[in-house]
Order: sequence, then structure tokens, then C-alpha cells
Amino acid sequence: MINTLTRRTALAALAFTLTSLAHAEQAGPGRRFLVGDDSTKRLAIIAPDGSFERELKIGGIHDAHLLPTGNVLTQQGFQKVVELAPDGKVVWEYNSAKMNGNEGQRIEVHAFQRVENGLTMIAESGAGRIIEVDKDGKIQREVKLKRNKPNAHSDTRLVRKIANGNYLVAHEADGAVREYDAAGKVVWEFDVPLFGKEKKGGHGPEGFGNSVFSAVRLANGNTLIGAGNGHSVLEVTPAKQIVWKVEQNDLPGITLAWVTCVERLANGNTMIGNCHAGPNNPQFLEVTKDKKVVWSFKDFKNFGNSMPVQHVLGAKK
Repeated sequence: MINTLTRRTALAALAFTLTSLAHAEQAGPGRRFLVGDDSTKRLAIIAPDGSFERELKIGGIHDAHLLPTGNVLTQQGFQKVVELAPDGKVVWEYNSAKMNGNEGQRIEVHAFQRVENGLTMIAESGAGRIIEVDKDGKIQREVKLKRNKPNAHSDTRLVRKIANGNYLVAHEADGAVREYDAAGKVVWEFDVPLFGKEKKGGHGPEGFGNSVFSAVRLANGNTLIGAGNGHSVLEVTPAKQIVWKVEQNDLPGITLAWVTCVERLANGNTMIGNCHAGPNNPQFLEVTKDKKVVWSFKDFKNFGNSMPVQHVLGAKK
């Protein structure tokens, strides 16, 4: 597949480069992180001093990864996954709309991950499956997904292969998080609650629902959930008890809207992606266990109101 990638000029012109954009606003000790915003069509690595290390012009985006090699695994629209070298060259790509039996179907990809043996995991909404493909695009593993409300746009949001070899899937349309084993059996499932409220349309703080965006398996065995338009973060035990949560108005001076990427740091704090919340609210923030905000990022000059991708990165090597 790689040796067929001959039309790279357009991507290279839009590749990661050092930029002179104004520094972004960070409150608290500086962090290095990856953010992707589909309203301004920009994916960037931001340095602790707020400057831009790299930038890429993108389309629709719900996932991205900085690989150990320094390459970036990202998407070009909602069908194609690409790996880009630091100079912007495409070194690998996979088009779910055209490969492995998907021709003629509506397919959307909202999650992917480089996993063991150089394989790439791709969650294919519409096809209702997780696949792992090799560098030539051949399927090495396939897991069929349970879908109560099949929808090519919202079968899944983020999906991650976890330490035990299973797959943790945020099913947006179903409002559920499910863990699948390698054979496709659901071994754990959590229905994101509405907490007695009625669903309400809208992407911003005014809307409400259980369109879950992300789920992370923690070292203690619990699952950290970014509840999407539930405006909340939930930590859930294997017995499905909610033992910690941050709700829409728990953080003084901050309103949560569509909660996207979440992660638990080594210091015990939790990172929260806050999408569609408007220019008065941070797009990415760090909170302690007792819900104190110790760091935040807000930049409505270089980014906009639709930033679903946020990941803390280690120090630059």
C-alpha cells in the first residue's frame, strides 16, 4: 500500500510545520499537548510555553495520536486514516470506504489506534466492527459490535484496545460503554444514565443526553467516562457504581458542554476535554480529585468551538 502513495503534494503542503501563531492561553503550569479542532480545521502540538510546535490542516476529526516515532496517526475526513511523518509525507494510509468489503456502504471512522505488532486498530461505524489491519491493509483481526441503534455516524466514538487485550468502546448512539473480548463477546457494559433528566437537543451547554464520547480503563480497574452531551465525567467501578463524577456546573466559573477526551494523570488529576462550550470556557482542563481546577487551556484565536481531540504529551525529546 505504501508504494502506491504517489500523490502527496497536497498533504505535504498542509503538513506539520513550525508556526509563528500567537501563543495560546494556559492557566497553571505549562503543558505539552495535542489538540484537534474541526471548526478551524487545525491539529497542533502545543508546547508548554503556549507556542505551536507543529500544525496540520485537517478536516473532520475525532481522534489523533502522536506515535513514539514522532509520526502522527490521524484522519483525513471520516473514512481515511493516515500516518504522517514529521515532514508531512504520508507513510501509511487506510481508506475504510473502499477496502475489505465496505465498498458501497456508508462508513465513518471516529477512532483508531496503533496496537501491537505494528497493526492499526480501526473502528468502523456503519460496518459495525473493529478491525486490526497490517501495513498492507489486510485484516488480521475483526470484532463485530453490538448496536441497539445502528447508525453510521454514531455507532462509536472513541475506542481503545486496553491492557488485557479487550476493546473498550464508547457507543454514542446507544449511550453505553461496552468492553468486548477478542471473540467479540461483551464482557462488561455500562449504560450512561440520564440522572432523571429529559434529553434535549443541541451541542452546547443547552443540550443534554447520554451520547457518550470516550472511556478509559484505569489502573485501579475502574472506567473513566467522558459522557459527551451529558456534560460530565464519570468514574465507574466494575460493579457499575459511580464513585466520582464532575458535573456541568461543579467547577466554579466553568461550564461543561460536550465532554470528549478524558484521562487520568499519574498525579491522580483528571484531564477533561470541553467541546462546544463557547468562548467563555476552557477547551481543555485539569481537575483534582476534589474538583479544583489546576490547569486550563483556552484559545479562540487559533481554534474554535469544536475541539474534540485533546491529549497530554510527554516532554519533547
